[in-house]
Amino acid sequence: MAISRYRQDYPRPQFVREDWLNLNGTWEFRFDDAGEGERDQWFRNFQGDRQIEVPFVYETKASGIGEEEFHPVVWYKRTFAVPAEQAGKQVLLHFQAVDYEAKVWVNGEYAGRHEGGYAAFSFDISRYLKDGAANEIVMRAEDSNSCTQPRGKQRWRKDNFGCWYVQTTGIWRTVWLEYVEAQHLHSVKITPDVDANAVRFDYRVSGNAAASLKVNAKITMDGEIIKETSLNVDRSYLSASIELISEKREWRVEHWHPENPRLYEVEFTLTDGDRVLDRVHSYFGMRKISILNGKVLLNNSPLYQRLILDQGYFADSHLTAPSEEAIIEDIDKILAMGYNGVRKHQKIEDSRFLYWCDVKGLLVWSEAAATYEFNDEAVERFTREWMEIVQQQYNHPSIVTWVPFNESWGIGNVFSDRRQQQFTESIYYLTKAFDPNRPVIVNDGWEHTISDILALHDYEEDGETFLRRYEDKNAITSNEIAHCNFKYAFAQGYEYRGQPIIISEFGGIAMRSDKGWGYGNQVEGEEAFLKRFRIITQAIKDTDYICGYCYTQVSDVQQEVNGLLTETREPKIAMEKIREINLAKRNL
Repeated sequence: MAISRYRQDYPRPQFVREDWLNLNGTWEFRFDDAGEGERDQWFRNFQGDRQIEVPFVYETKASGIGEEEFHPVVWYKRTFAVPAEQAGKQVLLHFQAVDYEAKVWVNGEYAGRHEGGYAAFSFDISRYLKDGAANEIVMRAEDSNSCTQPRGKQRWRKDNFGCWYVQTTGIWRTVWLEYVEAQHLHSVKITPDVDANAVRFDYRVSGNAAASLKVNAKITMDGEIIKETSLNVDRSYLSASIELISEKREWRVEHWHPENPRLYEVEFTLTDGDRVLDRVHSYFGMRKISILNGKVLLNNSPLYQRLILDQGYFADSHLTAPSEEAIIEDIDKILAMGYNGVRKHQKIEDSRFLYWCDVKGLLVWSEAAATYEFNDEAVERFTREWMEIVQQQYNHPSIVTWVPFNESWGIGNVFSDRRQQQFTESIYYLTKAFDPNRPVIVNDGWEHTISDILALHDYEEDGETFLRRYEDKNAITSNEIAHCNFKYAFAQGYEYRGQPIIISEFGGIAMRSDKGWGYGNQVEGEEAFLKRFRIITQAIKDTDYICGYCYTQVSDVQQEVNGLLTETREPKIAMEKIREINLAKRNL
């Protein structure tokens, strides 16, 4: 059930205000392969030579352009008007994602710059606006084929190769405006504490603090008030912890769980006497992720994770979901196939996707987009963008694991290179400094350094072979053998500390075809597919020390045709048959 303040297509469902303007739609557009636009001040008198449908990148059919050739610099323009009733307020311009570097001008005046293709950003554009007249936004986006920028699955060569696909350039998520008073809530970090039956709110208030200012929180569930609290705003940063025990609820405190994803709603208000300066609607789930005796626990009970790898690509719109309905369809089909979670592979997901995971109870591993070189520039770029992302996604209860590194991408010598190892440690501890409550996996797949979970990739086809290889747990965890026949579980200098073990990539089975590829031998028909799928899935389940798995993958992606669904989300195999295998009992 959606939260009561749910608004379709609202780009930031965890922090909802009433007054906003969606700027998606038709924009003027132009390529700038010669890089002359900034020199010639296109931001003052921009003339597009075509139109584009935002938020879809020019490489996609959905954009109306559909040209896959790489162009390093692109320009956008559109006009907007501020409603008369919003006069005098601050106007915030939000971009949910632009790949890779964005520079923005409003009415010819420079508003700001952001670097990083997967994090949201915003600018206060109030000072540049014209009262009672049309206002103009011009944006320059610059991308590159550099492997020092976090790019995930975006190719850096002319054509697709391996499991790397058409690049994403420019605006690829919603652009929007919202209107706020000078004094408003900048953010609220929400931390549940299941053991204490409490929730903590860490407020950040923009504008000048004053003795008359108060920030208030009203927590409800099913329309019923559970708790209310109020704080005087004497500084920009302040915190409050609220006990949630209430006799109004049957179990006094409601927990979030995939089988029962209960959400508390909360209304934050910033007031000055009787005047409401800001009103924001949010929600949270009371859930705890912890590790004990080689198991992942959810709310202090063992959790067996049945995950599926999800790259979040669409046939006509690539990384951008074509609609919110498409997001919901993906989640519903994943749940229908018996999975309880997704590993979002090399993509930082849309906030609306995470919202629907929160609502429907789908677990999420949030994985960074990788760089593919290691040098000072790559370290700086990755660190900055990763921490933006962790902060922006922190409040979503569905996110249960952070995955900053995958298969040594961007840290190709981490097995023995102490500098690369130290980089992974620094990212681990930075992540933990902001979020000490979720597991962090430092190098999903192999060559782990200080991971909280030992996540291993193995595309072995035969169940008996898998069982023999994994029969001796110590041989795997001590690097006596290479778990996937060519990589070791740990980097040199690191050792197993009793972490939970999850097979976080396996399967990747493709039907026989002369187009595209899958992992291992292709299969002929549904019966052969189900036989192999059942045997390898059950082998993983029957290995007693393994506490979860992640199957590759939800859907086909361009040349990679190993999805359970096609690119257009048609099931290749009856979903109920996949579900039956996923829900089959473990034989321990």
